[in-house]
Amino acid sequence: MSGNRTSHIRLTSHPRTGAGVRFPVRWDAPTAQTRGPVIVSANAGADRNAIGAHGGAYSIYRALAISAGALDPAVRPELADTYPVVAIGPHPQWSTPGRIVSLDPWGARVASDFAEAMAEGVDIRPTIAVTKARIDLPEIRAGLAAGRLTVDGQVVHAAGDVAVTKVAIDPVWHLPGVASRFDVDEQQLRRTLFEQTGGMYPELVTRPDLSVFLPPIGGITVYIFGDPSRLGDPRFPLACRVHDECNGSDVFGSDICTCRPYLTHGIEECVRQAQTGGAGLIVYNRKEGRALGEVTKFLVYNARKRQPGGDQAATYFARTECVAGVQDARFQQLMPDVIHWLGVRRIDRFVSMSNMKYEALVEGGIEIGERVPIPPELVPPDAAVEIEAKKAAGYFTPEPAPSPADLQRTVGRDLTEF
Repeated sequence: MSGNRTSHIRLTSHPRTGAGVRFPVRWDAPTAQTRGPVIVSANAGADRNAIGAHGGAYSIYRALAISAGALDPAVRPELADTYPVVAIGPHPQWSTPGRIVSLDPWGARVASDFAEAMAEGVDIRPTIAVTKARIDLPEIRAGLAAGRLTVDGQVVHAAGDVAVTKVAIDPVWHLPGVASRFDVDEQQLRRTLFEQTGGMYPELVTRPDLSVFLPPIGGITVYIFGDPSRLGDPRFPLACRVHDECNGSDVFGSDICTCRPYLTHGIEECVRQAQTGGAGLIVYNRKEGRALGEVTKFLVYNARKRQPGGDQAATYFARTECVAGVQDARFQQLMPDVIHWLGVRRIDRFVSMSNMKYEALVEGGIEIGERVPIPPELVPPDAAVEIEAKKAAGYFTPEPAPSPADLQRTVGRDLTEF
C-alpha cells in the first residue's frame, strides 16, 4: 500500500463463477429497492455493479486531481442537504420496459432510497441533481421592453430575471436497452464501444453480466419554468425546446448558426407558457457540433466558406460529411428518455423545426401539438445558409421547402470577408 493506492493494478475483470454481484440491477423494476442502486465508484470494490465512472467526461479531471495530490481518492461525498428541491416522479414511464435506457430514473434519490446500504459503507452516488435558480438574459429584458413578456413576480421578476427549477443529469446507459433502441446486437455495441474508446473499458467485453455503463460523455441540463408538478399533467399546456449544445452561438453569439436565437426564443415561449398557467421546459444536451465535436465543427466551417462559390445551402450537409464521414452523429433515439423521466406524455408547443427530434419524440410515444419555427427576423444573416439547407432536408417549415434552385442562390460569406 502507498497512501490509498495499492501496487496491484487490475487490468480487467471477469464474472465470478457461481456468484453474482451483491446488488444486481433490474433495470425496469417498479421501485428503487427492487431495481437496485447503480454502483460504479472506484471505492466500491466488490460491490461495483456497473461499468465506467461517475461524472462522465469529468472523471478525467478527477483522476488528474488525485494524481496531483489535491484529492483523496478514498473521499466520499457528504450528501446531507443535497436532496432535490422538488420531487420528480416516480412516473409510470420509469418502469415501462424500453422507455428509459440512457439515464437512471432513480439517480436523484439515492441518499433516501438506499440509505441503509450507504450506512453500511456502500459507495452509492447520485447521477441527477435538482435545484432552483434565477436566469438573467438580455433577450428576456428585450422581450419585456417590447411588451412580449410581462413581470408577474413569480416567473419573471422586476429586475428581468426568471425563476427556474433546473436539473443536471449524468448519462447512465442500460446497454441492452440502448442496443434495442438502435436495433443493433448488444455484443456488437459493447465491442464497438470498447474499440472506439481505445479499450478504455475492458468490462464492456469481459463482463456481460454487467448491463449498466456510465459513458465518458456530457450529460443533460433541464430548465423548468413554472410549477414542475404541472409537467405531464394534461390540464396544463407545455411548451418545450430540446436544444443541442452550440458553445460558439449559445455563449459567444456567433452568427453562423441559429442556435442562440432559437434557444432564447424557446426560453421566451416557455416563460410565456408558464405565465399563462402552463409550464415550460428546456432540455439542453451536450452534443457539440452535432455530437462530432467543436474541432470538427470549425473544420467544417472552413471547408464550407473556402469552397468554390463560398458557403452554400446546396452543399451544407455534404461539407460536414466530407470532413467527419457522417452528416450528423446526434442520433436522437435516446433524446426522449429525459422527457419520459419527467412524466411528460404531450408537448403542446414544440419549439423546434428538427425533423429528427420530432420523429424521435413521436416514435417514443410523446404526442406533439403545435410545432413552432424560429421567427425569420431572429435568423442571423450568415445563418441563412444553414436554415435553408435544413428546410430542404425535411425540417419543419410553414412555407414550402426551398427548391434546388433556391438552395443554389443561398450563399453566405466566405473567409475573405473576415
